[in-house]
Amino acid sequence: MAFRTLDDLLAGGGASGKRVLLRADLNVPMQDGTVSDLTRLERLTPTIRELSAAGAKVIVLSHFDRPKGRRVPEMSLRPVAAALGAVLGRAVGFAEDCIGPEAERVVASMAPGDVVVLENTRFHAGEEKNDEALARAMAALGDAYVNDAFSAAHRAHASTEALAHLLPAYAGRLMQAELEALGAALGSPKRPVAAIVGGAKVSTKLDLLGNLVGRVDLLAIGGAMANTFLAARGLAVGKSLQEPELHDTARGIMATAEAAGCTLLLPQDAVVARELRENAPSQIVPVTAIPADAMVLDLGPISVADLLARLASARTLVWNGPLGAFETPPFDAATVRAAKGAAGLTQAGTLLSVAGGGDTVAALRHAGVLDQFSYVSTAGGAFLEWLEGKTLPGVAALDV
Repeated sequence: MAFRTLDDLLAGGGASGKRVLLRADLNVPMQDGTVSDLTRLERLTPTIRELSAAGAKVIVLSHFDRPKGRRVPEMSLRPVAAALGAVLGRAVGFAEDCIGPEAERVVASMAPGDVVVLENTRFHAGEEKNDEALARAMAALGDAYVNDAFSAAHRAHASTEALAHLLPAYAGRLMQAELEALGAALGSPKRPVAAIVGGAKVSTKLDLLGNLVGRVDLLAIGGAMANTFLAARGLAVGKSLQEPELHDTARGIMATAEAAGCTLLLPQDAVVARELRENAPSQIVPVTAIPADAMVLDLGPISVADLLARLASARTLVWNGPLGAFETPPFDAATVRAAKGAAGLTQAGTLLSVAGGGDTVAALRHAGVLDQFSYVSTAGGAFLEWLEGKTLPGVAALDV
């Protein structure tokens, strides 16, 4: 797709003195009234700094939590605005509403370069209904619209979709990086393309698997979802988590992959234990010899070595989901080893690696390689829907 970026907005001093509505994702984790993880705020700062330096009046819009169209004091963005100011190292203003007289007053008082945060867009029921009247009230506050919230782009809401049609619309630096990374991974990738998909259940990733088998050359399946595929092949998986009702579906995915020329890689060996707890006694067994009283909790070393050998000849990697119960050592070994291997290939310049999804981000952070992949998306649902081949309303609205 083609979209305008900050380069287009800033060309020739075009943003100077302009009121720029910046759709961000300030839906950050809070603990005792304080932001407990600044990652999303830190990733937003390049766009804010660039706009501010160009003399724009930066007006930040965002949702927070699920107030369902009501004003809920505990879901106010005021403390997030303060945290954003701390991250930026400068004053950030705040308006008690995202439309109407209070928002108009705050915006009217802004000088070029100023930054303000408007109150939670979801305090208005029209936000989640993609209400045009609400979008028009927001649009009245700005001269241009910048969307830097890929993580909210899968929702057709007033501030992510309708608003983009009412003002000149641009992608912020975070949105631009996300779209360029995903385009490089699945739009027009360098081949061979490998995908690693892990996690607990096949049922939550049917659309993802269905889309990937037709677009990648290698699909490696790990996590508990691999147990469903192994069982569908007639193997006994003991007490492992699996979904018997999806055996036919798994066989269908395997057949589709074969027809598409996609190699579907399943575990050859596994780490099994009688209970899931830290440092529980475990053993490595072939997947053909899983004990009846044990459960699979991680890929075995032969499986990981095979995966890494195949990645060595790949040029692009998409990763979503851990390979085992990585939160509970020693069942993190396969995820850590594979992550470090993929990171090494990336740093060597032979592999473009794009990863995303909540558990995936946590797993790569646990492995110490979060900053060694080509791109790691924190977008969660939007990242997953993109990999599923779905159209994201907030992204489509930027198409020119």
